[in-house]
Amino acid sequence: MRTKAELRTAILKKRRAVAPGVHATEAQALADHLSVLAADAATACAYVPVGSEPGSIELIHSLHRRGVRVLLPVARRDVAGLRWGEYRPGELVEAPFGLHEPAPPWWGGDAIADATVILVPALAVDRSGVRLGRGAGFYDRALPLADPAARRIAVVRDDELVDTLPAEPHDVPMTHALTPGNGLVTLGRQPGMTHAT
Repeated sequence: MRTKAELRTAILKKRRAVAPGVHATEAQALADHLSVLAADAATACAYVPVGSEPGSIELIHSLHRRGVRVLLPVARRDVAGLRWGEYRPGELVEAPFGLHEPAPPWWGGDAIADATVILVPALAVDRSGVRLGRGAGFYDRALPLADPAARRIAVVRDDELVDTLPAEPHDVPMTHALTPGNGLVTLGRQPGMTHAT
């Protein structure tokens, strides 16, 4: 099996090669699948995809239009973990790491505990729920603060849902993957959860 670093390099290279039209079509498909997620969510944690990441701001708009309170991450190197701010249309600001985030006020890392749905950026996720992130560790520190019953959903392209990835003891497993072609896919073996599209 390739190392995490090798996998990151290969996936990022492949993502950068995706044609803009394909990226836009896939982003719309991801947003269309969100009706499954919004059905019973009062609060969701999400993020604004940047660059070649799957999805678009429409992911967040879709949740917000359905009456879901959406919290977005605020990441700083000098703070131990993520903070969270509420999404307000038209009020995102540029932030470090090329991200977009809500303007203050911001809440502490434990605000993630309010969410029943957590959309998590990922480079890949395997069928057991192991997620490959970019390696900064922000979500590794944030996810243990989430409600254990929350749906933790890795947002990836179809070919980034793989059979196995290297795992580490601190990894918090994803419960689902969201892909453009397959919709919401249940990961691991969790009682009472089924595949939904």
